[in-house]
Formats: sequence, structure tokens, C-alpha cells
Amino acid sequence: MPKIGFSMTEGVLSEWLIQNGASVKEGDPLFSVESDKSTNEVESPASGTLTISAEAGETYEVGAILGSIG
Repeated sequence: MPKIGFSMTEGVLSEWLIQNGASVKEGDPLFSVESDKSTNEVESPASGTLTISAEAGETYEVGAILGSIG
């Protein structure tokens, strides 16, 4: 879970915008996160195949692993 705001300690993984096992390119939107102040899309930091390890609709602490790109 990325830290989007200065005081953010957790956020809700609203939805995945890419399916598990799909190929992604650096900069593609991966998922949206709801914090106490806003909703933001998070972009892929790299290109590769997305492996999802977190479920949408759940709350995660900043720093939690939501998936990987390999």
C-alpha cells in the first residue's frame, strides 16, 4: 500500500484495474486506493506480469504488499 498523503497510515484497496496474470507496462494504472481524504489511482512502477496478492474492498496498512510484477 503506497503512502499517498502525509498523514496516511492505511487505505482501502478500492478495485484492481488490471486482472491477475495480465501484462502491464510501467505507468499503467493498476488499482485505486481510498484514503480518508481522497481516491487515487496507483500506476505500475515497472513492466511485466501482475500477480495480485490482496483483495479489493479490504483495508491495508501503508507498506503492505498488494501484489508483484515479475
